[in-house]
Amino acid sequence: MDFVEVRVQAPRELADILIAELAEVGYDTFEDNDDGFCAYIGEGDFNPDAVAEVMSRYEALGELEFEHRVITRQNWNAEWEKNFEPLVIADKVSVRAPFHEPRPDLQYEIVIMPRMSFGTGHHDTTALMITNQLEIDHQGKRVLDMGCGTGILAIMAVLLGADYVLAVDVEPWTAENAADNAVENNVQNKVEARLGDITALDGEAPFDIILANINRNVLLEDMPAYERYLKPGCPILFSGFYEEDLALIRAAAEKAGFRYESHRIQNDWVSAIFYK
Repeated sequence: MDFVEVRVQAPRELADILIAELAEVGYDTFEDNDDGFCAYIGEGDFNPDAVAEVMSRYEALGELEFEHRVITRQNWNAEWEKNFEPLVIADKVSVRAPFHEPRPDLQYEIVIMPRMSFGTGHHDTTALMITNQLEIDHQGKRVLDMGCGTGILAIMAVLLGADYVLAVDVEPWTAENAADNAVENNVQNKVEARLGDITALDGEAPFDIILANINRNVLLEDMPAYERYLKPGCPILFSGFYEEDLALIRAAAEKAGFRYESHRIQNDWVSAIFYK
């Protein structure tokens, strides 16, 4: 399955509104850039009229341009191989592709083949989540990674000592990619990649740690479910939203029964730690 990239040029304050609006019509992955952002959706779910309607409601508020293109598996693979640079997070974690040189001088190493999935560590939210993970005791824990993308957070959890990680994502190619990356990092015996949304957890026992790097709207919608699937006294890490949305996320989390612990900010993106 291929997907569609909608590239939007807009000022920051308008971009935030448009991201929220596009999330309402099915877009679940967004990446910032210097001019605005890109939004992604499966080709079969793409509706150009819905995008045009959203844009028309806000074009009077600021300079706004948008275009779209179909990205095939082949084009995506070529794109990430061309642009994927090795990364170091918190001076402890190396994130690289298989064709990069290893970094044995660092404590942890994650090898990622993104393919058509998102989460190479280069986005601020992924780096923030990994930095927060380094502060959490994963030893012997049972972990849930919601919106797993490439599986990078699930792999990090195992490197930090987790016994089992359930990595869940709504996109078929993403669940497939997360499973492949688990093999690439020799953690396939501890990572289960599963296709689905929050309903894919039906029948699951509560987890010791939840990692939820998705987007604001999904986090708010699924907050009560996160409470059900987390053991008392245990941490949940959120990301995928801007600093200005932290108060909204915090209010929803506290209403659901979570206690705010701390948060980090990087380029206006946030990752926050709560406890049940």
